[in-house]
Amino acid sequence: MMEKTFDPKAVEGRIALAWQEAGAFRAGRPERAGAAPFTIVIPPPNVTGSLHMGHALNTTLQDILCRFERMRGKDVLWQPGTDHAGIATQMVVERQLMELQEPGRLALGREKFLQRVWQWKEQSGGAIVEQLQRLGASCDWSRERFTMDEGLSRAVVKVFVELYREGLIYKDKRLVNWDPKLQTAISDLEVVQVEKRGSFQWSRASGEALDEEALEKVLARDPNGHLYYLRYRIFDEAGLEIDEFVVVATTRPETMLGDVAVAVHPDDERYKRLAGKTVNLPLVNRPIPIIWDKYSDPEKGTGAVKITPAHDFNDFDVWKRNREVLQCFADKFEELLPSPTEPIDIFTLEGKIKSSPKDDFEGSKRAPVPVPDHIRKFLSSVPPNIGDDLGVGLSVADSIPKELRGLDRFEARVEIVKLLAGLSLLEKIEPHTHMVPHGDRSGAVIEPRLTEQWYADVKALAQPALEAVREGKTRFIPGNWKKTYFEWLENIEPWCISRQIWWGHQIPAWYGPDDGIFVEETETGAVAAAVVHYESKGVPKTDFELGSPYAAELRSGTRNLHRDPDVLDTWFSSALWPFSTLGWPDETPELKRRYPTSALVTGFDIIFFWVARMMMMGLHFMHEVPFRDVYIHALVRDEKGAKMSKSKGNVVDPLRLIETYGADALRFTLAAMAAQGRDIRLSTQRIEGYRNFGTKLWNAARFAEMNGCVFQATFNPRQTSLKLNGWIVGETAKVIAEVTGAIETYRFNDAANAAYRFVWNIFCDWYLELAKPLLQGADGPGKIETRATTAFVREQIVKLLHPFMPFMTEELWSITATDELPRASLLALAGWPELEGCENPEAEAEIGFIVELISEIRSVRAEMNVPAAAQVPLVLVNASPEAKAHADDWDETIKRLARLSMISYAPEAPEKSAQMVVRKTVAALPLRGIIDFEAEKTRLAKEIAKLKGDADKIEAKLRNADFMARAPEEVVEENRERREDALSRMEKLAAALVKLRGA
Repeated sequence: MMEKTFDPKAVEGRIALAWQEAGAFRAGRPERAGAAPFTIVIPPPNVTGSLHMGHALNTTLQDILCRFERMRGKDVLWQPGTDHAGIATQMVVERQLMELQEPGRLALGREKFLQRVWQWKEQSGGAIVEQLQRLGASCDWSRERFTMDEGLSRAVVKVFVELYREGLIYKDKRLVNWDPKLQTAISDLEVVQVEKRGSFQWSRASGEALDEEALEKVLARDPNGHLYYLRYRIFDEAGLEIDEFVVVATTRPETMLGDVAVAVHPDDERYKRLAGKTVNLPLVNRPIPIIWDKYSDPEKGTGAVKITPAHDFNDFDVWKRNREVLQCFADKFEELLPSPTEPIDIFTLEGKIKSSPKDDFEGSKRAPVPVPDHIRKFLSSVPPNIGDDLGVGLSVADSIPKELRGLDRFEARVEIVKLLAGLSLLEKIEPHTHMVPHGDRSGAVIEPRLTEQWYADVKALAQPALEAVREGKTRFIPGNWKKTYFEWLENIEPWCISRQIWWGHQIPAWYGPDDGIFVEETETGAVAAAVVHYESKGVPKTDFELGSPYAAELRSGTRNLHRDPDVLDTWFSSALWPFSTLGWPDETPELKRRYPTSALVTGFDIIFFWVARMMMMGLHFMHEVPFRDVYIHALVRDEKGAKMSKSKGNVVDPLRLIETYGADALRFTLAAMAAQGRDIRLSTQRIEGYRNFGTKLWNAARFAEMNGCVFQATFNPRQTSLKLNGWIVGETAKVIAEVTGAIETYRFNDAANAAYRFVWNIFCDWYLELAKPLLQGADGPGKIETRATTAFVREQIVKLLHPFMPFMTEELWSITATDELPRASLLALAGWPELEGCENPEAEAEIGFIVELISEIRSVRAEMNVPAAAQVPLVLVNASPEAKAHADDWDETIKRLARLSMISYAPEAPEKSAQMVVRKTVAALPLRGIIDFEAEKTRLAKEIAKLKGDADKIEAKLRNADFMARAPEEVVEENRERREDALSRMEKLAAALVKLRGA
């Protein structure tokens, strides 16, 4: 006997254990040795992660595909695994050490710190996997991988070395997103743009002195959100300052210490007379040229832009375009410039203003080892400022006012503004709305910074990846995401692949004392390469050179190479995921059978960072695309359409939803709302509604059980004798085809909603209701067939819903088995329903007519305010013999379900009747004396007018350009939905009014 209610808490754990013990999700099951493979690799969640709504949606959609294909008989591998999450994991362990009051990372040293990270990973790193299992993810957990496990690490090293040897990986000095708190370069994906606007305002023209105390208070609360206008004095032809200025605007006045030029647009008439002139850089007192460049926008600010190539991405591009011009200028003033041919980096790794020559060495070169021993002996008597004595020129710090050296960048911002104001070189300060980049992990303001890093030449790798999608070898669903993919790859920049942290894949590069680089898969290989290299140099002529003696020391082990301390960007190992998880670089059977994989399901936000890179790496190393289909799902938002964020307090915890409503309810909600290209607006009411759907199914199964509906192995759905049973079999065949087609084309919402409509409306509301007299009536052939049909359809429903609601359906599959007919397997391994050729047009013509007739009558009664208790007559006008026969056969059922007093037939509709057309048959409800026709017409007209007014107001708002520009996305979407609801309601009421006017 079934339990009265389905309790997810009591069932989910038990079902999950049954799947595990049966090895239900293992790829390569013996009985499927000859089956077609279906393979998906999971987007590896961070090992530090906890299940969020994005994971829940992504996992649900992948699981639907995997369970669907598994039931269709394919040999399914859903490859699970986790990502080592370099920065996030290192932060977690550092925080743990601090909480335990144990020595920190630097005090422990690299080797011991990494031991602690691995300990943490073994103890706490599996939480996300357990959470995915709670959601019902049917991965082959026996094959779980980790981006830093031995096999994947070997793949990473091999890829790096091969790309380096092909010239596709190299070292370069470029601008990166620098996190001063973590002291590492980070990717664009790890940067969050935060809108800022300050409140301080001052102008030199006001005649009032700058209120330094007030400025300090405002910037102490938030250093961002202002635009500062700086005055740079112009030099005349003789090189003397004149009383004329160029005013530049900046949100980061501290960066002016590194300015190398002022740029103006070549067509800007205001500045044409200044061609070839120079200005004096305040505080630093360094001449810098005025240059022409179209980057400067005459319509913005003053039209003059300060160029700081070491600390601004756009300025760096301007510097590259004008390098020859700047070089000519630098040749004239070489003795005044700290770095006459290079951008000037004014910051230390921590984001402080440089204070000594040492900062130049550590900040820009990031040397892997200190000054070599064979050179150090020559420096023992050199004074601290070694730059001058070695002929290097001035250090950056030498050109910076002493009172600014060593200050934090935001402290320096305040001091620079105060100094400039005191020199009458500050024009004004204005509140300014702008986006400020922050590290998503550290929360620190990101500093564009010029550093030496490792790069991958992805432009060369991108071409095959572009062609593969253009040729249809890989397709995006929805197709519009191709455009995003193309735009990024066609404009791709070199990929910075190095990170200045300890947790991750350490770069397989070793250095000699002279910075000779040896990239090999092992240290032994690097030493061998170095020996060959230095031996080829022969005996050195000076102590500053290396040669065969050093090679001999390397060979004997008395000297060592020094390994690059940096690690690879986490996305580097993730880019190899589709083939490294299958065993590459070894030629494994799995790799041969399952690459390329069948599909990838992922979010739009990592098309650039993961999808494109997997395409590049897969094509380069496997000479084939990594997947055939890429399904891009949308974003899960809150019920108002706002993006979920901790700061807004609107984050929905999927684990809490599972605890409250069960995994099936959450999964079905996400699937039902996963329309292609449309974000999901998630509310607990929706989840509760789909939990009620599960309850409806459970109650229907209990009703079937109580009425003796047991599956019969001999039941043939193609040989039913009763029209009702033939109709439900035909409708079942239709929904199976509809759901199958929808899943095959990644229309998850269409699949879920088709199943929902069939179960709730057709099976529960209509079939079981119409079958009650048979099921609860006298025994006989009709009752036997109806019982068997009910059990059969229940079986198909359970199979059909399994990809969406695996726990409840697996439980129903188990408890509806009988001793005489036990289950051959778990539902997860059962066959997908197939009922091709079971459509029954004759049965559908009869039962479909009855269902639509009752539905139309109910609708008219509701729209026209017919009292619920009122028994009204029904007149079928000029009914065909078939319609009359159907109505006669179902007379009592129609009257009971539509609350009718009688059914009659007439050549014309009675006066004062509401009319409707059901499959070409006119049906009339005489309502004289039941409703007040005039009052009802007035009511409907007023309601229609009100709805039209509401719709017009909303339409006007949506046509308002200012509203559309300023309103949050969720507000715009809410207004669109309200307009559509109003128009839909108007249409229904207008139809009802037409019926009344025709009465």
